[in-house]
Amino acid sequence: MRRNKIIYWIFTGIIFAFDSLIPALTSNTQLAIDGIRRLGFPDYFRVELTVFKVLGGIVLILPMVPRRYKEWAYAGFGINFISATVATWVVGGFSPNIVLPLVLLAMLVISYVSYNKLAQSKSKPQALPQEPNQYLPA
Repeated sequence: MRRNKIIYWIFTGIIFAFDSLIPALTSNTQLAIDGIRRLGFPDYFRVELTVFKVLGGIVLILPMVPRRYKEWAYAGFGINFISATVATWVVGGFSPNIVLPLVLLAMLVISYVSYNKLAQSKSKPQALPQEPNQYLPA
């Protein structure tokens, strides 16, 4: 269980940093604006995407958030990474730029699997030590 917790926090932290924290700090830079335009998306999509990335990252990183919301955040990030890969591929062709979203998608899958293992181990009742029954022969 300790191993799963370490794996979960490392990969969830990386996802949070790359897809929530960095976009929150850099979404208004000229590089980000030009990148969204190059992919053919309107400017309001950049703002909307940043808001949802930050909200999704907060949902993933806070331990008290209910499981159902975390599932939706994982789904949203998965769709985001797949869409980023497809958009980059369609606009720029098969280039090294499509590698980053695929790597982040793999990290998201690892985070999701370790999260589910942690959730299952928490929901599994611990067996109490059995006391010998004094009425049964030993």
